[in-house]
Amino acid sequence: MKTKLIALLTLVVSVVVNAQTTQIMSTNKTETATFGGGCFWCMEAVFERLPGVISVTSGFAGGQTENPTYHQVCEGTTGHAEVTQIVFDPARVSFDKLLSVFWQAHDPTTLNRQGADEGTQYRSIILYHDEKQRLLAEKSKLAAKDDFRSPIVTEIVPFKKFYPAEDYHQGYYDANSNAGYCQVVIAPKLEKLEHKKVIAPAPQTK
Repeated sequence: MKTKLIALLTLVVSVVVNAQTTQIMSTNKTETATFGGGCFWCMEAVFERLPGVISVTSGFAGGQTENPTYHQVCEGTTGHAEVTQIVFDPARVSFDKLLSVFWQAHDPTTLNRQGADEGTQYRSIILYHDEKQRLLAEKSKLAAKDDFRSPIVTEIVPFKKFYPAEDYHQGYYDANSNAGYCQVVIAPKLEKLEHKKVIAPAPQTK
């Protein structure tokens, strides 16, 4: 009887430990999203202020040129768009929430343009990493159309490869917040989203 009781207790402890381990593993899980919505300086500054986002990297994706430089992308011949790659904790912020912020952070109705920035590198684009992201992106795009007077032109395409931009582009707004472009273009966008309580006043990334 005593042996059976010990065996039963051992089994219970094992189940509890395994459950706790599974919970810890799920808590530490991260996912990746890749969005382009005009200048990556703007999008990076927005998403790094979203709680649950772990890191944001500015770079290029969606084109055919390998290892492109910023100047090559600006020429509009690489096929790449300026994008931000976002690593996030799905236990704290959902992909749906990221999509909601994405639609609010730029104008998805202007083809190959955001404000004064023109060219295919500034196009609105969602590069999905799996089928779930594709379905959520399509659903979110359909729902977002009611928020805009003109049709949404955002591309939804499979993610293939991401190329980080040069170091001086990373964390650009926070390092150059007094620069003209940051003051005129990025700061008002951040203030608007902060006022709507979409993002936090300061970066949340680690």
